[in-house]
Amino acid sequence: MEPLTVEDLKPLDEYEQTREEVRRWTIALKRSRRISIGEYITVVFENRDTLWFQIQEMIRAEKIVDREKVRAEVETYNQLIPGPGELSATLMIEITDKSRVKDILDRLRGLDREKTVWLRIGPHMVYGVFEEGHSKEDKISAVHFVRFHVPESIKTELRNLQTRIEIGITHPTYHAVVPVPDDLRFALLTDLD
Repeated sequence: MEPLTVEDLKPLDEYEQTREEVRRWTIALKRSRRISIGEYITVVFENRDTLWFQIQEMIRAEKIVDREKVRAEVETYNQLIPGPGELSATLMIEITDKSRVKDILDRLRGLDREKTVWLRIGPHMVYGVFEEGHSKEDKISAVHFVRFHVPESIKTELRNLQTRIEIGITHPTYHAVVPVPDDLRFALLTDLD
């Protein structure tokens, strides 16, 4: 996927005029890229369009008009664009009961370690690699960025509609596995192609 540039973005006033339409379109796009894994974890597979929207919304929220500050936002979000043979996702720990946030986050420490979040594509396991800096020994963030490196041979399996695909989490205090629906499968294939 091509990285975003400052020129790809709409100026703040122009974006404001089309924001509602863009929001509706992006919500629909993200719906096919979002999957809940168990009670507290949701994953959204990102692409150039979802990240473009996030940058536009950040610029809007912070009223950024300085070109260098816009460039800094673009550079930050470009790090999330999947490279060749990669899928990129935002993993969110979503806890609605405010009184349980600390307890649940404490139990999920170590979630961002090796082989805890995975895709099973037929007989193959593809493990998520977490971006560093979102947790410490005694604390974990509620938002993480994860990459899945998908070799060409496994992409072939992904294209076969008979191949079962699952996404799961294996952690000492959290275990969940869910099937990947076809609309998400097609989104993943688009990202990999």
